Amino acid sequence: MEAVMVRYGEIFLKSETVKRRYISIMTKNIGLALESEGLANRIETYRGRIMIYGDEPRRVAVAAAKTFGVVSTSVCTVTVADIEGLAATAVEHAERNLGPGMSFAVRARRSGVEGFSSQELAAAVGSAVLDRIPEARVDLSAPDYEIFVEAREYGGLVYDERIPGPGGLPYGTQGEVMALLSEGIDSPVASWLMMRRGCRMVHVNMHGGRFGGKDARKRVLENHARLSRWVPGHSLDLLVVEMEPFFAAITALKEPRYRCVLCKRFMLRVASILAEERRVAALVSGDNLGQVASQTLANMAVIAPAATVPVLRPLIGLDKEEVVDRARAIGTFEAHPGDVGCTVAPRYPSTAAPAETIMKIEKAFDAEGLAERAAGTVRRFRAKNGVVEEVG
Repeated sequence: MEAVMVRYGEIFLKSETVKRRYISIMTKNIGLALESEGLANRIETYRGRIMIYGDEPRRVAVAAAKTFGVVSTSVCTVTVADIEGLAATAVEHAERNLGPGMSFAVRARRSGVEGFSSQELAAAVGSAVLDRIPEARVDLSAPDYEIFVEAREYGGLVYDERIPGPGGLPYGTQGEVMALLSEGIDSPVASWLMMRRGCRMVHVNMHGGRFGGKDARKRVLENHARLSRWVPGHSLDLLVVEMEPFFAAITALKEPRYRCVLCKRFMLRVASILAEERRVAALVSGDNLGQVASQTLANMAVIAPAATVPVLRPLIGLDKEEVVDRARAIGTFEAHPGDVGCTVAPRYPSTAAPAETIMKIEKAFDAEGLAERAAGTVRRFRAKNGVVEEVG
């Protein structure tokens, strides 16, 4: 019989009460992921491990491995938890994967089973493999092939593959946050990283209307849809705010170099209004220190006070290449996004806008009133399992 083993990491360090709650939430999320794939399953939890039984273990392992909180999964052969049974099953695995001249290592664990140690189990399994495949050799440091055997109170487990998961904390354990989502590379990664830390997510997008690229709306919806695939079975909301009146106001100003700072402050104002209405705990921004003019330390210090709720910046210390690599890995990177440019951005933006000047400009065009009106223009979209629809 085959089953899927699910491993988790950081959760194991929590107190027993917190651990039980986190594991309960994670198993529900795994169940939703499997249900979204049409995979029948039975989930059992043990100390340090989650076991899933189903008719299609490989597909179960792949689907479960995308669940936040999961470190890795493996398709295991379940056998008796004694040396003879584990060795015989390990030999069957080795015969399929270990060729002449290849090196191998046995990694053994024992928990809740008496009569032998982990070292004795590893030695017995290694000897059995060498008896069957004498041309192989043992290399515990850098083997060509690894076989894992575990003797546990609920059975013996043998496997030779680990499917990596995202790790982090189970989705939904840390409350709800609101991420500013754009058509670009950075903000989807920032959202994903906070989802990975257990935050339920709401997205908000500031739509530029005639001042934005014709493909911007499409790309935002694509980013939203792709991120929803990381939380299968959960609904992911997107609030789209019309920014055209604001952009019309700042393009009419005589001094263009402060537009980016004014824009970022305005976005935080609007997002704060929506966050307070929804009672979310914080905002999430894709800011990356020094990447563009509005993200210099001086300008960020001027921009930040516009928010009335905490702002989380998970990308703040990453290099651009790190962000791009992560975007590729999570499926949100688009090499040719189309026309998504902003026509409002000045040619020579200020890298250190004076706070007093910014406040004076905002007062002149009534930024506060514009923000209130913008917050009232929201269009709502909802994504689930990669499918987006407008809901109001």
